[in-house]
Amino acid sequence: MKAVHLIGVPLDLGSGRRGVDMGPSALRIAGLAERVAQLGVTVVDRGDIPAPIPETRRPADPRKKYVREIGRVCLKLFEAALRAQQEGAIPLVLGGDHSVAAGSVAASAAALSLQERGPLGLIWVDAHGDMNTPDTSASGNVHGMPLAALLGAEPAELGGFGGRRPAILPDHTVLLGIRNLDDREKDRIRASGVHVITMKDVDREGMASAAERAIRIAGQDTGGIHVSFDLDACDPSVAPGVGTPVKGGFNYREAHLFMEMVADAGRLVALDLVEVNPTLDVRNTTADFAVELALSALGQRII
Repeated sequence: MKAVHLIGVPLDLGSGRRGVDMGPSALRIAGLAERVAQLGVTVVDRGDIPAPIPETRRPADPRKKYVREIGRVCLKLFEAALRAQQEGAIPLVLGGDHSVAAGSVAASAAALSLQERGPLGLIWVDAHGDMNTPDTSASGNVHGMPLAALLGAEPAELGGFGGRRPAILPDHTVLLGIRNLDDREKDRIRASGVHVITMKDVDREGMASAAERAIRIAGQDTGGIHVSFDLDACDPSVAPGVGTPVKGGFNYREAHLFMEMVADAGRLVALDLVEVNPTLDVRNTTADFAVELALSALGQRII
C-alpha cells in the first residue's frame, strides 16, 4: 500500500462562517495519523500550509472575497500535494473550507500528466455544487467556486496551477450527494457536461449502485480517481460539525459504503476531507467520523 502524506490547510477565508480553520487540528486530535498507521501504512504528517485569517485581510472584491489570498494558499497546497504524489504517496488533505480543493485536485491532475497516466477522474462529494462563479454567486464566498475554476471558468485565481487550465474535464467529473444548488448554478452545471448524482438518485437506486456509477465514470479512461469529500454531504445527524449543513444527506453506512467501494476499486490517488467545523461540533463527532471514512477509503476491512 502507498504511503499517506497528511497535509493540513487551516483555511476559512472561502467560507461565510468561521471555524473550519480548526478542522485539521480536530482531525489530528481524533487520531488520524495513528489510526491510518494501524492499517500498515507509512504515514508522514507534512504539517499545515500557512493560511491568513480574515481579521488580517480585507475581502477586496465582494464577488470573490479574499480570492487572492485563497489562491496563494491553494498554490502552496498544489506544490505540496504534487510533491507527495511524485514521492509515490497519497496526499490526504485536511481542510479547511472546500476552496482548498482547487490546489489539491490540480496537483493530482498534474501528477498523472507528468507520469503520462492519462487524465484525472474526480468525484466531488458534497451537498452543494461548488460551481458558482463571481458572476453567479449570491454570497461571494469562494468555497462555492473551486469546481468551476478547476473546469476552466472563473475565478481565474483558483485555476492554472502548474500551467494547466482546465485542470479536469467534465467527462471524468462526478458530483455525488448533491441536494442544495443555487438557481443560476443549476444552469451552469447543466451546461457544463459534468455527471450529477443527486440524493434523489441515491434514494431511488441505492448507495451501492450510485457509488458504482460514480466510480465507473471517474475511473473510465483515466489515470486514477481523486475524491474530494465535503462532510456536509452527510446528514447533520451523523456530521453536525459543518459550516453549511443540509438535511437529507448520507447516513453513516451510506458514507462508509461509498468509501469502501473507492478502496475496492484501487484507483484512489488523493483524498480531501474538508469543511469540518469544530465550533459547531459535538464532542468532535464529525472529526471522528471523518477519520473513520478515511480509514474506509484507504482499505480498512470489516473482516
